Amino acid sequence: MDSFFETINGFLASFFFFDLLGGKVEGASMPLIVAWLIAGGVILTVRFGFINVRMFAHSFRIITGKYKTADDVGEITPFQSLTAALSATVGLGNIAGVAIAISIGGPGATFWMILAGFFGMTLKFTEVTLAQIYREKRPDGRIMGGAMQYLSKGFAARGYGKLGAILAIFFSIFAIGGSLGAGNAFQVSQATGIMTQNFPILKEMPIVFGLVLAAIVGFVIIGGIKRIASTAEKIVPLMVFVYLSASIWILIAHASHIPHAINTILAEAFAPTAAAGGLIGVIVQGFKRAAFSSEAGAGSAAIVHSTAAVKYPVRQGLVALYEPFIDTIVICTVTALVIVTTGVYDPNGEFAALVTSANGAALTSAAFGTVISWFPYILSFSIVLFAFSTMISWSYYGERSWTYLFGEKYTMVYKIIFVAFVVIASVTSPAVLLDFSDLLFLAMALPNLIGLYFLQGDVKANLDAYLAKYRDGELDREAVR
Repeated sequence: MDSFFETINGFLASFFFFDLLGGKVEGASMPLIVAWLIAGGVILTVRFGFINVRMFAHSFRIITGKYKTADDVGEITPFQSLTAALSATVGLGNIAGVAIAISIGGPGATFWMILAGFFGMTLKFTEVTLAQIYREKRPDGRIMGGAMQYLSKGFAARGYGKLGAILAIFFSIFAIGGSLGAGNAFQVSQATGIMTQNFPILKEMPIVFGLVLAAIVGFVIIGGIKRIASTAEKIVPLMVFVYLSASIWILIAHASHIPHAINTILAEAFAPTAAAGGLIGVIVQGFKRAAFSSEAGAGSAAIVHSTAAVKYPVRQGLVALYEPFIDTIVICTVTALVIVTTGVYDPNGEFAALVTSANGAALTSAAFGTVISWFPYILSFSIVLFAFSTMISWSYYGERSWTYLFGEKYTMVYKIIFVAFVVIASVTSPAVLLDFSDLLFLAMALPNLIGLYFLQGDVKANLDAYLAKYRDGELDREAVR
């Protein structure tokens, strides 16, 4: 399995992720896709007047149901779509990904992750708004939306139908691959790593854990988006509460180290160590792991947000602002402080083997274990929940992309493949799957960001119309009391 994935990784990396620096900066590289994400986030944030800041409070009121209307159309509520999307983004990218970013790029990577999350809020707003604008209701009553829809329909409306169709096909292929990699295999691999570390009985037979997890995941995803959303609505608040509570406990125990940790993060953000690959190296690690954590710019979450019952496309886009804020700015920051204050990221320290193997989940577990010996068991519970929630949402992303390519009657084929990957990942190397996940997941941003750049005028027009209604008080008058 390792040999197979290494071959695939080599092909994808050489094809999609060439170094813009051309090896001119020693120890660092700037993959095209990372630069693509940075530029997209900055340009759109400026274009929409820092919508991620000025409409933040209004977004919260939408989430709480204040602006529900009789004209809302969709399959699930805005809150359910947010929790379903968060169940995909609030996953091991927040636990394992942060540890990996710090172990490779140093503590300074944390600063760039937070900055990436800030700009990612606008990316998420843009792609979700477009998904709502171009969604369509299929004959079976299900909604089809996401990047494949706004790429194909949006480009066609401007006379570039063939180009849009090609981009939609490429996005769907990458989304299917990303669902099997980042949304499945990586989650299982990291969860298996933490389980085998804390439950030695599984070390000899990790496939047992894979089979049990596959059975549970299979039961949920066969029920479709309503069962997925219902499950996510219940477990996302629980897992976030458990994880943040445990993390805060760790930080209280290391309270005296927090000021030094913050100083280290800020200092190394602009003057990183040589081992981190210099300034560019630490920026790349921060933005790369933030993209993996929040999925902003990848277009994945837009698929589930397109099913939300709202009257105005912009309204769901504003709900989506909270995803990068919660999973990257809040949860990733807390995780980073736990890693830095405990010092487990030191490549020459006690946990050097975990750093070298890119086993981020186990490294975070080790950080928890430095305070109280039984804390890793709490983290194991959290990690399994994080992995499970991510997998069920990503299964929907992959299934909708599969359906776009092959039709509704073949969705069960995809679901069987997805469940099979759960078992495969339980016996495959974490480091190999990390590369596989990154490559397929980040590849989605190539066609998606082309769509965001090309169709941003649609978002601006919808946003201006929405803000006019907001200022006139029309949104308050039409809300159901």
